[in-house]
Amino acid sequence: MPLIRVLAPNPGPYTGPGTNTYVFIDGGEALVLDPGPVIGEHRIEIVAALAGATPVGVVATHTHPDHAPLANPLAAELDVPVYGYGPGPEFAPDRTVDDGDSIRVGSRALVTVHTPGHTADHLCFLSEGTLYTGDHIMGGSTVVIEDAAAYMESLYKVRDLGASRIEPGHGPTLDDAGAVIEEYIDHRTMRERQLVTAIGAGATTVGDLVAVVYVGIPEEVIPAAVHQVVVQLTKLSHDGVVRFDQGGANATTVVELTGRIP
Repeated sequence: MPLIRVLAPNPGPYTGPGTNTYVFIDGGEALVLDPGPVIGEHRIEIVAALAGATPVGVVATHTHPDHAPLANPLAAELDVPVYGYGPGPEFAPDRTVDDGDSIRVGSRALVTVHTPGHTADHLCFLSEGTLYTGDHIMGGSTVVIEDAAAYMESLYKVRDLGASRIEPGHGPTLDDAGAVIEEYIDHRTMRERQLVTAIGAGATTVGDLVAVVYVGIPEEVIPAAVHQVVVQLTKLSHDGVVRFDQGGANATTVVELTGRIP
């Protein structure tokens, strides 16, 4: 299936070089995945990439503002349905899809894989051995997550699909998908060990843990690091490893070990 990548002009600390929009063309039909933010020049490039093929749909992996807002206006222009897991800010799917569903373009199918963790509504798509991962796995960066336990389960889930290549929502193509996914699993496991070790060595607050685990990060991403530590601690709390006040947790929140070290 011919695949065209159209890079959105929205680079930044959380988007890397920008959002990857994918245009699938098969049998004279075209499908757009992750059209991105509402940027006029990007919309024009996407439409140009259709290259005379008949559009059949616009799909979003999740409803974050760098992936989904252009979906509805683009679909209205092309007179096609919008596919997604559910509604969100600036996004309203005409057809909802869930784990195991298929979206067809020509003779090909994109199989939906529900992968919560980055967001509860996140979807990946598998087609012909290639996994389109949105923000579940990104090229050149780790992922900001909302639920560490769900994210780990989703990593195991996509590992077991046996994909050979990853096309991420940000960054370059990732060959050897199995090795990449294992690296992601190892990275999250390492972060848990780092947090537990840091608390055992005397770190007492979320801010202390950020300073130890994310040493030297740019000032602009410290809020994201605080968020990541709180999310990871929440999983460790549910695992019975740490105690902390989860309600409104921030950099000053006190953390302690329970004595049940994995």
